[in-house]
Amino acid sequence: MFSMNNIKQFVENSLGRWRSQRSAHHLTFRHFEAVQSVIDIAAISPDDRAVMELCQLYNVDPSQAVMPFQMSWEGESDWDENSEVKGSCILVPIPDPNVPNRGKLLRDQGYAETIAAAGDYHITEDGTFVLLTSYEHAAAEEKIWFANPNLRFRVSLIKTSGGSGVVTASFSSEIRSLSGN
Repeated sequence: MFSMNNIKQFVENSLGRWRSQRSAHHLTFRHFEAVQSVIDIAAISPDDRAVMELCQLYNVDPSQAVMPFQMSWEGESDWDENSEVKGSCILVPIPDPNVPNRGKLLRDQGYAETIAAAGDYHITEDGTFVLLTSYEHAAAEEKIWFANPNLRFRVSLIKTSGGSGVVTASFSSEIRSLSGN
C-alpha cells in the first residue's frame, strides 16, 4: 500500500483528476446505485476568500490551514436517468498542533448534508485517511487510502445522527487520469 505520513502528503497525492466508480447501498430505500464520475482536486491559496470565510466561520486562524483545496465532481447515476451528479466544495485541513496526524477538516459543503461542516480527521499508521463528521441529522464516516500513487479507494458510511444505524454504505475506486482528460 502507498502510505501517507501527514495531511500535507495526503492532499498533495490527491491533487489531479480522478475517474471514480462508486457503488452505494441506500439501506433506507433498499436501493443499489452505481455512479461514474470525474473528480477534480486542485490546491487553492490559503489567502483565497472562501478559505478565509470558512476559517472565520469556525473561529480558526487561517494561518493554521495546511493545503486547502477545492474538489469538484461531475458524473452520472443509474438511480435516475435524468439525474446528473455534480457539485464542488472547498476543504481546509487544520492539523492539531499537539497530536500528529490528527486535526479538523473544514468544508463549505458537507457530505451527508449540504451545509458547512467541520469533521475530525486522523491518518492511521498504514496511511488511511479517516474523517468523522457529525451533522444535524446524520453522521458520516469516510476512509480513503492509496493502493499506489494513481489508485485510491474510498469507503463512506452515512449513519443516523446517533450513529447507531447505517443509512448508506458506499465503496469507490478512483483512478488518476494521467492524460489530463
